[in-house]
Amino acid sequence: MIVPCIDLMGGKVVQLVQGREKALEGAEPLEMLRRFAAFPQIQVIDLDAAIGTGSNDELVELLARHATCRVGGGVRSAARARKLIEQGAYRVIVGTAAFDRPVLEEIAAEIGPQRIVIALDSKHGRIVIKGWRESVPLTAEQVIQDLELFCSGFLCTYVDKEGMLQGTDLDWFRRLRAATGHEITAAGGITTIEEIEELRRLDIHAALGMAIYKGRLNLEHLAERFASTL
Repeated sequence: MIVPCIDLMGGKVVQLVQGREKALEGAEPLEMLRRFAAFPQIQVIDLDAAIGTGSNDELVELLARHATCRVGGGVRSAARARKLIEQGAYRVIVGTAAFDRPVLEEIAAEIGPQRIVIALDSKHGRIVIKGWRESVPLTAEQVIQDLELFCSGFLCTYVDKEGMLQGTDLDWFRRLRAATGHEITAAGGITTIEEIEELRRLDIHAALGMAIYKGRLNLEHLAERFASTL
């Protein structure tokens, strides 16, 4: 499955390089949904909430009411997870809180593991949290099985290549695929059809951002070529 990404910052659709430098601004949120209409799920990340500088709640709710969205960014309490579900989110992406076991247990109890996608974001081989601003001394491969009980899938981002249009690390995704039977969505630097094809062979979904915003991957072509996996 192809999962187009809508990242929100300061009330606008943006794309960042490695979660820090803003590279571009996209169209209005509903226009982006129109462009992504051929795809069954959209990934929405509130970057301001992720780094603790604010929120884009109104836009998140707008998007979640008009499309099937998995929503993340700043989900660090059961109350926040519940609010996103009430705003229309189909699934909730939990990152930082996945490494605070009591909070993760509360979130899973509140909305159910089937509504949770756990984000395993990796930079320089270590998991990064709090909007990719801090690292923990663990690898995704070390923790992925231990977290299966609390979610229905994983969003695994190779931060080293995020937004750089230089390709991703397929070997990392192969290792993750070998470590879990849960659904995996790959993100971070995916730039070519060949990478998407290899991920599909691994039974891994592809979350796409910069490559489609910059036109390196054509949305109509993706919808036609991967129609059977949508």
